[in-house]
Amino acid sequence: MKIKPIFLSLLIFGFFCNPKAMCAQDNPLTDDLGNVSDSFQDNFFEALKQKGIENYELALHALEKAEVAAGDNQVNKAVVYFEKGKNLAFLKRFEDAEKNYSLVLEWSPNRLDVLEALYDMYYDTKNYKAAIPLVKKLILQDTDYKEDLANLYHRTKQYDKALILLDELDKEWGETTYRNALKTQIYRRTGNTEKAINKLEENITKNPKSEQEYLNLIYLYSDQGNVQKAFDIAKELLKQQPNSQLVHLALYKFYLDDGDFDKAIKSMQVVFSSNLIESNSKNSVLEDFLIFSNNNPTLKIKVDGLITDILEQDNSQVFLLLGDYYLSESNKEKALFYYKKGIDSDPDNYGLIKNTILLQIELEKYKDAILLSTEVLEIFPAQPLLYLVNGVANNELKNAEQAVEILEMGLDYLFDDPKMEYDFYQQLRIAYTLKENAKKANMYYKKATQLSITNQKIDH
Repeated sequence: MKIKPIFLSLLIFGFFCNPKAMCAQDNPLTDDLGNVSDSFQDNFFEALKQKGIENYELALHALEKAEVAAGDNQVNKAVVYFEKGKNLAFLKRFEDAEKNYSLVLEWSPNRLDVLEALYDMYYDTKNYKAAIPLVKKLILQDTDYKEDLANLYHRTKQYDKALILLDELDKEWGETTYRNALKTQIYRRTGNTEKAINKLEENITKNPKSEQEYLNLIYLYSDQGNVQKAFDIAKELLKQQPNSQLVHLALYKFYLDDGDFDKAIKSMQVVFSSNLIESNSKNSVLEDFLIFSNNNPTLKIKVDGLITDILEQDNSQVFLLLGDYYLSESNKEKALFYYKKGIDSDPDNYGLIKNTILLQIELEKYKDAILLSTEVLEIFPAQPLLYLVNGVANNELKNAEQAVEILEMGLDYLFDDPKMEYDFYQQLRIAYTLKENAKKANMYYKKATQLSITNQKIDH
């Protein structure tokens, strides 16, 4: 089985975020306030208080009063418009927010904090075209925004402009990982991956210790389908930086594909013990390994050894994957063990809870099923399945009274699920039979029979 050695582009290239605007300061225009009336001051600062506790509607109400109190004072009105814009943005009323920011800029076109707030809003709402002229204004006050402009050109597919500006910045400020990654992504999107590869190889020649350049190059060769070249680059990175952890996100797949299972497992052990690698990436590694091992008997005997390292992770998704794996191997006891560990890690994970209780019923661990379903009903009181499995377990233990009580309670939460409703009626029939209440048992038998006929008609 061949595994295409592609690993997460998010790890390699990252999100191209709004680096400058994220650092923009929330500097209100209150420094411009001169002599103000008591009414203006009271309402304005009431608005600030309400905004501080996220009561944006109340803040806007106070600002409306402050605007009236401002009269013809343009400075005070500008302060109010700016605050209104911020509150409207918090309420996602972006068009109204933009109007208020624009009113301030009509009075003071180069006001930095207002330009930054408007840019922040444009970026958050993905209005990149509108952000470009704004950033050009910001560059006149802070040249760091040139990098933002390059990113916006990339976002709006103006790739030539982006590359020209990025080259200018490299000459002016020196190369950075962020700008190199942005260039690489542009080359890929324009189909010019050869240029990206050449650039990365050139950078590596200049700086053989640059881990990120190697990782980018591995990704590009993998993306091209040149697996052997990507593998060679990964091994070279490991040679240059023996302590690199991120390279093992690529190496484990190459080793698996190459049949070098011992090295693959060592790479995975590095991944699972790393503090630099996120849980989602670790989950993907485990999932790949389990899928691969299903088709390779030699690897199956190594699963338990790898799991010893995984058990140190407090990750419910990992335990769910392990439970599913052992269930597919018909090792239900081991599957149950990992499902239960997953619940210990994430007690609100309904998927894990459901898998666990159903397996407890199947393995005839009825007391455990009653205990767990009773416990989680406090968290999920409207889940009818929990009432049903609790009733099933009580019936199996001949606890007829408890079964009737929980099952009849669960019926109240059923909604448009005739198959589960049928199961409820069958279990109630069993419970009332145990209680020797033939009348009620017969009633639920008839309900189940009628529902079965209805279900058959629906199925056909």
